[in-house]
Amino acid sequence: MTANTTAAASAEKPTVHVVDDDASVRKGLGRLLGAAGYDVELFERAGDFIDHMHHEGPACLVLDVRLPDQSGLDLQEALSTLEERMPIIFITGHGDIPMTVRAMKAGAVDFLAKPFDESVLLNAIEAAIRLDQREFQHQRKLRITKAKVAGLTEREHEVFRYVITGMLNKQIAAELGIAEKTVKVHRGRVMQKLGVVSVAELVRLAAQLDIEGPEQKISMASSAAE
Repeated sequence: MTANTTAAASAEKPTVHVVDDDASVRKGLGRLLGAAGYDVELFERAGDFIDHMHHEGPACLVLDVRLPDQSGLDLQEALSTLEERMPIIFITGHGDIPMTVRAMKAGAVDFLAKPFDESVLLNAIEAAIRLDQREFQHQRKLRITKAKVAGLTEREHEVFRYVITGMLNKQIAAELGIAEKTVKVHRGRVMQKLGVVSVAELVRLAAQLDIEGPEQKISMASSAAE
């Protein structure tokens, strides 16, 4: 079996992805998690999960350690390489302390030995979903901020990049060859459009979006702005 979707994933409803090569475990978890109110996607192999992976809303991954194609720990490492930060709960019938330590150091939410109590698993999943919801909201805010920055005019964006270096209006005016009062107007519009009230906030926003000044790095601009 490649993938067996027991419920369609949605952005509104948390999704639990299960990767386990034991058909009876997949079936049991599908029923348990579906009854608990989650959308559930079931996979037999790590490769199947990678091929069908999507993360449109809050989600977590319930992952067996031993799989036919690669270990759950290898999949965890692969997801990290892909910068996919979906919270992971490991389940295994063959765990040991070094394995547990490796998984937890790599960011796993929990590591459960089979057979496990259903309530323990559900509590772990609830914690994982809360974690991902916070990350999901952060990413959503980031997308909104990126859209706001994209809405700046070319001149506003130019002034924005100079402001985050800590330069004064008259210095920016000299660099751009425009009047100081014009810089002041553009600066005010940038602050208004991006919803910030101080240069320090503007610097933090730029750092989040990896925006640099014309000559200086954001880290240098931070000290100048404080």
